[in-house]
Amino acid sequence: MDNGTMEKRYGLPTAISMVIGIVIGSGVFIKGGKVLALTNGNMLQGVLVVALVGIICIICSLVFAELGSKFEKVNGVVDYAEVALGKNYAYYVGWFMTTIYYPCLAAMLAFFSAVFFCELCGIPAMDFFVTGTVSSEALGLGAGFLMIGYGINILSPRLAGKLQVSMTVIKLVPLVLMAVVGIIVGLSTGATARVLDYVNTAEYAAATAGKSAFSGVFSGVASFAFAYEGWIIATSINAELRDAKRNLPIALILGSLFCTVLYCLYIFAMSSVGDVQTIIGTWPLGEALPRIAFSKIFGNVIGTIVYAFITIGCLGVMNGLIMGSCRGMYALSARKLGPRPSFYGDIDHQNNFVIKSAVIGMMMGGFWYAWTSVLWMYGPDFMGGLHNCDWLAWEPDEISIINLYAMYIPMFAAIMFRCKDFGFFKRFVLPVLGILCCLFMCYCCWVGKGYKQIFGYLIFLAVVLLVGALFKNSVTRENKE
Repeated sequence: MDNGTMEKRYGLPTAISMVIGIVIGSGVFIKGGKVLALTNGNMLQGVLVVALVGIICIICSLVFAELGSKFEKVNGVVDYAEVALGKNYAYYVGWFMTTIYYPCLAAMLAFFSAVFFCELCGIPAMDFFVTGTVSSEALGLGAGFLMIGYGINILSPRLAGKLQVSMTVIKLVPLVLMAVVGIIVGLSTGATARVLDYVNTAEYAAATAGKSAFSGVFSGVASFAFAYEGWIIATSINAELRDAKRNLPIALILGSLFCTVLYCLYIFAMSSVGDVQTIIGTWPLGEALPRIAFSKIFGNVIGTIVYAFITIGCLGVMNGLIMGSCRGMYALSARKLGPRPSFYGDIDHQNNFVIKSAVIGMMMGGFWYAWTSVLWMYGPDFMGGLHNCDWLAWEPDEISIINLYAMYIPMFAAIMFRCKDFGFFKRFVLPVLGILCCLFMCYCCWVGKGYKQIFGYLIFLAVVLLVGALFKNSVTRENKE
């Protein structure tokens, strides 16, 4: 890591704004309808899901904030892994981020963006209930979005950064509008009361017969973690934050609390639709739910404009993930780790960017788009479509996020053994709470996905890590030469 000192340029208000801007993404629009379907239309359980994931993120981010206050030069999850458990563990976390996490999520966001765009233009994107298929328009458009995103980042990284800032502002507009106006309209028209009363109907009793009371909550937590992902990035500003030991935890708590409250209000505002069956009918992605809700409240014209904002916001999240994916191999090479660090760590002097690393990221993104198109989109989550093998049909965006939570566990445990200068609360209470939160996320994934999908993914992960181990050994030989 660099021995220089970063300028302490940010105060508490800026830090809170950065946390909010980083955490809020398109996930609430993508997964909101799915969570309400998984809870069988139980609105209060849907809000509980959102609140639970928010609390988990706050606790886990606070653990990293305390670690960051001890090592102020850490900048991202790989750095945290290194200071907690050393370079070897950091390498495998970085390898996972480079080969699975970033490109997988970027590919899924490209597809989600295409689905939103098709919905905006009135083009059928999915027909799982009848034919179990995705339209060729949606698949092709998603692939185009992904390649354009990587192309912009490779050819003009400065433009990619400017796009990211503008899209961050855009995605806040529909959230705030629905959170405020949607709830007022729903309460005044009685739509909210009808949705809340659904749990007392025979339909709800039939839908939940034979199920545990909170089975939908567990499945929903594993799905909605997608909406909060990004909080770990927010912990990386500590090196540039004035009085980081005090301000970073405060910024994380207030920023994450704001996001949690806003998400809860948005989900609750979906009750303004007034018909639970319409809400549940947007399963499996819930991509149509925002447009239905906004059009009902604001009319078709304004509803369509707001839905366009959601589509742009979704593309913005995709762009942010592509930015991370392009730098993945470089992050390993900068530590003298991974395959040929001298090659992939090279910075092109013409545009001052890591083009070789970005090309690897683009290849990984293409691989994951092909994987999800062929293996997951026809999987069991889509009502028994063309592909019904649970061992292969794990949902890559959700399960890779839970995988990252599992990787936090040994890092949190290391704090209890290594940070002996911490007080009792920081050294033991916070890390234990963080470990419990991560275990809870893993349990929710197990309940929500089933053992076949979990073991199928773990087999795949083992192969990826084995390949990484082989490359790690080649690094040692290259360094000796």
